[in-house]
Amino acid sequence: MTVINANEGLERGVEHTITPEQLSAGRRAHDLDRAHVFHSWQAQGPFEPMTVLAAEGPYIWDGEGRKLLDMSSQLVNTNIGHQHPTVVAAIQEQAAKLCTIAPQHVNEARSEAARLIAELTPGDLDHVFFTNGGADANEHAIRMARLHTGRTKVLSAYRSYHGGTQLAVNATGDPRRFANDYSAEGIVHFMPAYQYRSYFGATTEAEETARALQHLEDMITLEGPNNIAALILESVPGTAGIYGPPAGYLEGVRELTARHGIVFIADEVMAGFGRTGRWFALDHWGVTPDLLTFAKGVNSGYVPLGGVAVSEDIFDTFRDRVYPGGLTYSGHPLACAAAVATITAMRDEDMIANADRLGEDIIGPALQEMAQRHPSIGDVRGMGCFWAIELVKNRTTREPLAAYGGSSPEMNRVIAAMKSGGVLPFANFNRIHVVPPLNTPDADVRFGLEVLDEALNIADEYAV
Repeated sequence: MTVINANEGLERGVEHTITPEQLSAGRRAHDLDRAHVFHSWQAQGPFEPMTVLAAEGPYIWDGEGRKLLDMSSQLVNTNIGHQHPTVVAAIQEQAAKLCTIAPQHVNEARSEAARLIAELTPGDLDHVFFTNGGADANEHAIRMARLHTGRTKVLSAYRSYHGGTQLAVNATGDPRRFANDYSAEGIVHFMPAYQYRSYFGATTEAEETARALQHLEDMITLEGPNNIAALILESVPGTAGIYGPPAGYLEGVRELTARHGIVFIADEVMAGFGRTGRWFALDHWGVTPDLLTFAKGVNSGYVPLGGVAVSEDIFDTFRDRVYPGGLTYSGHPLACAAAVATITAMRDEDMIANADRLGEDIIGPALQEMAQRHPSIGDVRGMGCFWAIELVKNRTTREPLAAYGGSSPEMNRVIAAMKSGGVLPFANFNRIHVVPPLNTPDADVRFGLEVLDEALNIADEYAV
């Protein structure tokens, strides 16, 4: 099938006039922010946040009125870009009809959102518990698994991210966990299948799969399968590096968990809703988990929303037994109306297929070609609109351009060059992630890649 980008043929970019009044309001907002706002994941003193005055499509305008291509999709959540008129109109219409209602009552927006999500999820994941975001979706998925199995322990991979709340950040396998880890949440971490930096000495994809699954089976045996309630795993890890699973790995994880009665929780918070060129990343491998968590792309982040898609077996556990959990804003009408409009727009505009095409025809080939010319690129990987490049000082030793868990002056120079070139990047440790909205016009994607290509000349200065 040939996919036509609705924006193809337009002159690159979106025009938006920033007025003096907007600039003045932005400066006031910045001053008030620094006086009163406590920011996440930051030392508050030296932090100098960027002000955003406006956003439209794949672009934002900063506090100085500069136009930047948003190749980060913010936190990889604005899957349909900024200010999509269909979704904005749906939120406005819902606000005029019913702004909020307690979660014990039926509301039309939540019912329709649940129907649409259940229609898209694999297998029998036909019941949806709504949350306010991805972290509490993972918290509730783990709670459901523990109550369903009567077990406590949870297996989670290193090099993962599952959220910032207490249980979710302990399930997380990156350095953000360290300061919050009190070893009291029942989480046991295992090594992931990550071929570029294999923990198992693997030299081929088949070896990585076999050895990673053997390691996981050993972990289950040594921790006691009858003690393990759940295994939580990002289908394609996002913030941790967009390292997709090697062939056969997810199928092997599904088999191991099923064999031992362990609930398999697939974290699709970042990878879901079209990001990989499928509705869910799991669709690439035909795997169905027991629970699937989502957020971000379900409504492009326009109103906070997340959730857990629940299998029939786990739903039956709570058919006549009270589920001890809930949230005041579960299934909030404005958020659910935004989800309905987002999913509808994705379908109407064929955004999932477009994301797949962008990855296959533009992003992937461009990054692979850059890897041939830039010695600083150690690895390129991804699918759809979900890509990462690892920057290294030495391809042989794979020494990263920034240490695990931190940044570096070298990486900061690359990021600054991209911003100077008109692109807002997503960077983490020694990686640049290429994660534009799924409906970004071809010309804009190519522009972003050209800016990245130029910025990599700086990284090359440190590569041998």
